[in-house]
Amino acid sequence: MPEPLALYVHWPFCVSKCPYCDFNSHVRESVDQDVWRAALLADLQHEAALLPGRRVASIFFGGGTPSLMPSATVAAVIAEAAALWGLTDDCEITLEANPNSVEVAAFADLAAAGVNRVSIGVQSFDAQVLEFLGRAHSGDEARRAIAAAQTCFDRVSFDLIYARPGQTLAAWDQELSDALAFGTGHLSLYQLTIEPGTRFATLAAKGELVIPDGDAAADLFDATQELTLAAGLPRYEVSNHARTGQESRHNLAYWRYADYAGVGPGAHGRRLGQATERHKKPENFIAAVDRNGHGLKVESDLPAHERATEAMLMGLRLTEGVDLARIEARSGLGREAFFDAGAVARLAGQGLMAADGDRVRVTDEGILLLDSILSEVVKTQ
Repeated sequence: MPEPLALYVHWPFCVSKCPYCDFNSHVRESVDQDVWRAALLADLQHEAALLPGRRVASIFFGGGTPSLMPSATVAAVIAEAAALWGLTDDCEITLEANPNSVEVAAFADLAAAGVNRVSIGVQSFDAQVLEFLGRAHSGDEARRAIAAAQTCFDRVSFDLIYARPGQTLAAWDQELSDALAFGTGHLSLYQLTIEPGTRFATLAAKGELVIPDGDAAADLFDATQELTLAAGLPRYEVSNHARTGQESRHNLAYWRYADYAGVGPGAHGRRLGQATERHKKPENFIAAVDRNGHGLKVESDLPAHERATEAMLMGLRLTEGVDLARIEARSGLGREAFFDAGAVARLAGQGLMAADGDRVRVTDEGILLLDSILSEVVKTQ
């Protein structure tokens, strides 16, 4: 029987100037919901025709401000996916939300529409940190959003960013302890990174932004693992922690390199060895649907070696690691084409990796060296 399918639905709109984004090309003062919903469902129908005989195990509403998607549209998408494919009995239906009052007010309607999991972009509870990160909500709004979500949805996750400039180990211990006290089944905990071309990169180049060095960041990471493990939310991916059974099934589909259908403006997908990408600008997406019956901009066959290396690079982020036999089956290649067994044996001798039959993983001791380990283990050429 074919593996279950993950469905990603991209909502590209913010209906007013968005304080959470560095650019506002997706802002629309008004959206014709009938036109948008019809185009989205047509795009969904196109993907279903190309992926028959599957059942959907997860649906993820992401993008601009998906919690402002009308609940009727959310319900229509879920119903259409159920009609076209069928949903697994435990289908996970997640929606991303920001912790402000407008979005929180929609939680009850979104839950009634079928959403059973919410992921909230908290990032911090500290006012100064939120201002530094360019976020528009307050710490109190974040706390109220989490509490409201817990009354509406079966499963709740939120994120925090740590290893920030000037952050001490004691301060992070307190912040993370406060976060764990909410009792959610999932947390995403990301170390602050400086990406090229961003405001943070400019400040760092001027010496006006200094993040913790390698040793300090490692101490913060180690403290994170200790606190989350003690609270019953061990790490299952580099930055994601969950109670047993509360892992994000949708993200696991990405990390395990399963097929996922991406629909809506700007959505990416992977299906049957192909990479797909939709038109990003909403008007272009709708025009493409009117013209072609779908919003596809790019649909390209991925070479076998690229599929195998993608699966390795994604899968080794997980504590469970990768199943080499599965990657061989999905790519049609022998493992020697994408996997350096000698490097793994050497790294295993150093306690940085572990191998058990077809299963290979990075150990807790090696996870902070993941990038360098990947460069040694995965044959990208």
